[in-house]
Amino acid sequence: MRFGVILALILAATWLSLSGYFIPMILSLGVISVLFVLWMCKRMNILDRETVPYLSLPQSIVYFSWLFSEIVKANVQVVKAVLSPDLEVSPTLTKIPYASDEDVARTMFANSITLTPGTVAVDMEDNHILVHALLKEMSKPADFKEMGEQSAWAIGEAVKAR
Repeated sequence: MRFGVILALILAATWLSLSGYFIPMILSLGVISVLFVLWMCKRMNILDRETVPYLSLPQSIVYFSWLFSEIVKANVQVVKAVLSPDLEVSPTLTKIPYASDEDVARTMFANSITLTPGTVAVDMEDNHILVHALLKEMSKPADFKEMGEQSAWAIGEAVKAR
């Protein structure tokens, strides 16, 4: 119910901001459209946190700010390694456990790993992500723990104990 109300409000606000008209016929078409979308979502049984992620928007903004700082740190680390005279690159594959059971949090976690310079999420299994790291120092599972917890927090989920 809560997700339906939030989705209706977001759809109505979007409709009003894009149309800009307050003529009764246009407003009634907007109401019909919003109700039709809500009915379709209810019938498909997709009115959940994944379809209506607006409740965790402030947390997501904080998460992406934190992620940006992590990207900058990793960028500096990769540039130092690549520009050093010894070219101390040591590619490593490692398994990183998930911090969440939610598909959205897992996807956000894998995408965050891939966005971070020097690391790529290669494969997603049932209980871990296979990560390729350019440097051995970047492949420690403990270093990824905070990112997994942050991605779960960003969608409003409590982190499961490991």
